[in-house]
Amino acid sequence: QKSRGGMNGRMAADLGELLVPYMPTIRVPRTGDRVFKSECAFSYDSPESEGGLYVCMNTFLGFGREHVERHYRKTGQSVYMHLKRHVKEKATGAAGGAISRRRNGKVFLDLELNRDFNGDEYDCEDEAKLVIFPDHFEIPLPNIEELPALVTIACDAVLNAASAYKKQEPDSWDKEIQVSKHARSLRQQDNGVRIPPSGWKCQKCEMKENLWLNLSDGAVLCGKWFFDGSGGNGHALDHFKDTNFPLAVKLDNLTPDIADIYSFDEEEAVLDPQISEHLQHFGIDIIAIQRVHNTNGVRPRVSEWEVIQESGMKLKAVYGSGFTGIKNLGNSCYLGTIMQVLFSIPEFQRAYVGNLQRIYDYSPLDPSTDFSTQMAKLGHGLLSGLYSKPPMKSELIEQVMKEEYKPKGISLKMFKALVSNGHPEFSSNRQQDAQKFFLHLINLVERNSVGLENPNNAFRYLVEERVQCCQTQKVRYTQKVDYLMQLPAPIEAASNREELIAYEAKRNEAEENMRAPPEPVRARIPFTACLQAFTEPENIPDFWSSELQAKSAGVKTSRFASFPEYLVVQIKKFTFVVDWVPKKVDLSIDIPDFLDLSRLRGTGLQAGEQELPDLTPPIVLPEDTRGKKGSPEIDESAAMQLAEMGFPLEACRKAIYYTGNMGPEMAFNWIIAHMEEPDFSEPLALPTFMEPGPSVAGSGLAATPLDNHPPEESIAILTSMGFPRRHTVQALKATNNNLERALDWIFTHTEREEEEEETSNALSDMADTTEPNDSDASGPQIKDGPGRYELFAFISHIGASTMSGHYVCHIKKEGRWVIFNDHKVCLSERPPKDLGYIYFYRRLSSS
Repeated sequence: QKSRGGMNGRMAADLGELLVPYMPTIRVPRTGDRVFKSECAFSYDSPESEGGLYVCMNTFLGFGREHVERHYRKTGQSVYMHLKRHVKEKATGAAGGAISRRRNGKVFLDLELNRDFNGDEYDCEDEAKLVIFPDHFEIPLPNIEELPALVTIACDAVLNAASAYKKQEPDSWDKEIQVSKHARSLRQQDNGVRIPPSGWKCQKCEMKENLWLNLSDGAVLCGKWFFDGSGGNGHALDHFKDTNFPLAVKLDNLTPDIADIYSFDEEEAVLDPQISEHLQHFGIDIIAIQRVHNTNGVRPRVSEWEVIQESGMKLKAVYGSGFTGIKNLGNSCYLGTIMQVLFSIPEFQRAYVGNLQRIYDYSPLDPSTDFSTQMAKLGHGLLSGLYSKPPMKSELIEQVMKEEYKPKGISLKMFKALVSNGHPEFSSNRQQDAQKFFLHLINLVERNSVGLENPNNAFRYLVEERVQCCQTQKVRYTQKVDYLMQLPAPIEAASNREELIAYEAKRNEAEENMRAPPEPVRARIPFTACLQAFTEPENIPDFWSSELQAKSAGVKTSRFASFPEYLVVQIKKFTFVVDWVPKKVDLSIDIPDFLDLSRLRGTGLQAGEQELPDLTPPIVLPEDTRGKKGSPEIDESAAMQLAEMGFPLEACRKAIYYTGNMGPEMAFNWIIAHMEEPDFSEPLALPTFMEPGPSVAGSGLAATPLDNHPPEESIAILTSMGFPRRHTVQALKATNNNLERALDWIFTHTEREEEEEETSNALSDMADTTEPNDSDASGPQIKDGPGRYELFAFISHIGASTMSGHYVCHIKKEGRWVIFNDHKVCLSERPPKDLGYIYFYRRLSSS
């Protein structure tokens, strides 16, 4: 590195000449460019950090001092804007009052002030300069006279740009929503439709999420499909096109204060002042929801709030590696608690932080959009201790005594933007269900671990499902992959049942007489009762018996076919009661520190049991995929949806047809797999096996031969998505020819496509810096072992609904329980294990 002294001594007139070679690389931010001037792409450094932040004048990505050299080496980009915010305590006068000093906050303009520093006690001074690499020649800003005009314009634009996430925060939910023109004149059909409090599914495709209730006729249909694989097949929109019924309300997150209403006619989210009456028409009493929340929701939750947060105690703050807090971005604690727990697990630490240098070196040019990079960054932020340092000054120690000192913690804006991108729920600024987010993250890890160590292996296990036909007494055993055990909480098994009945009577009496409700009583349920409820047989009223070749009553029981290394247990605390009130059951469960589930291991077919014939029911697809000769049935709206992305219409029609009219997501996969084929854009030509005839009508779609060879139609649908035939056959055999589960099997099973072996070989040169592991693409995907566990973490929810309230987590570290409550990390004095929502157990070693 050259000495800066001589260079800085140059005359100002030479600045323009100095910048000439770099002018082609300096850009003025355009509309849509995000300027990352508050957070490094590889760390949680910011302008307030000691080394400040370097913003690339070409990509507008931000880099801390440790990471800017890597970007320079990778891209050759030489010109960066260095931003530094100096935070100083205000001087105090003789009387002890702060001497007012003018704050110099005009340089960065829209850079958010760190709320951890009280504005009355601190001054901020901002400093900006251009830095030219590799010599680190510095040009202080503003420097209008000496700089070329283009550079001045670019610098002003960067300094004045909103920070990268300001534009995203007012998302589609937060726009100024107008009252629909249809709201007051909406005509509702008297068709006797009543919507049950739970168990909804799309009337056309059986989807069970992203469901919308049409307010004209009560039809329940799925919404639009999103590119992360969530969403639906757009049947709610199709219904509007068929009927012209304009308004629908989202069922999934309907609460007393949330009703997401969409107008298909106006093509935007709208308000409906008469939503209560419109819902009442279909038996949904939202006024009752409001009343119950008003009478029940305040007092019972106060004690829960205090107990879970241990708010009555003097908790000792802890600092350093593994004790870093996460700032709440506003309703983001569901995300923060899950990430704290995951990065307390060695497999996640090893996969991301252990491979940090390798991941960073192979990171794409925009690291803010790379999942592995952002996971490594987050893990390092939590485990390095760099962002969890104890107060140094004596006056700050005094503030700790007064509980005023706020540890810095890290802000997950970049991470949240990435993992929620395109997701209808997590991309909003609302509170969400931590359990749903856990499964969403597991899905993202799965999709981004090809050829690399997959930390999900620690959670993955097999469930043995035993189904018995009640009429013939014959059985079928199947296995499925799972990551989370859902444990029922049977209120009827409460040890204080009489007390609960008495409380309910008093509460009803108080409500009738308009008096204040009595002091709430929390149900106390033995953990053994929860396990017993988990093993109880479940009735399947519409079970298809292969013995009878018809629908019959059936019962299902579930056991563990394998035990995971880490067992995640969710307590089913949220229920819908008869009057459609989504209610969190206030309960306490004596959760054990040590758990032995050995007796829940599946046994497989027992002596004396007779298996149901290995046949499958007719594959009933949403549309008839066989069609008539020469005129196949194709969902044209789905084809148009794909064509709008720029693909040829004929290719889109083929994609819809060959994936069995199962929606745009599967068709999109088909397109990606077949784009290079010469007849990609040619019109659809029907294959002969799809033509109607006795063989197809008689057996092809109706049943599978006894050797369990899957139907050719099912194989064709999966191979049309680009999967090798031998894998599709294996997948269908392993899942009793269930198309949806077979697709999941392909993605999660050990027998991955051979192409991935090539990917793994291509990445092998990256792996020589890490220790060998047993979780590579060809290694074991299920880590079976003894079913004995020890509790090491739990997440608790405070509030009446998963869509509101607050999440806190407790993690056992070095033999002590630690509470993580957003940015506050303290030693726990009384961990509220009985009030948790999601529990994390680790397998006990065999010794």
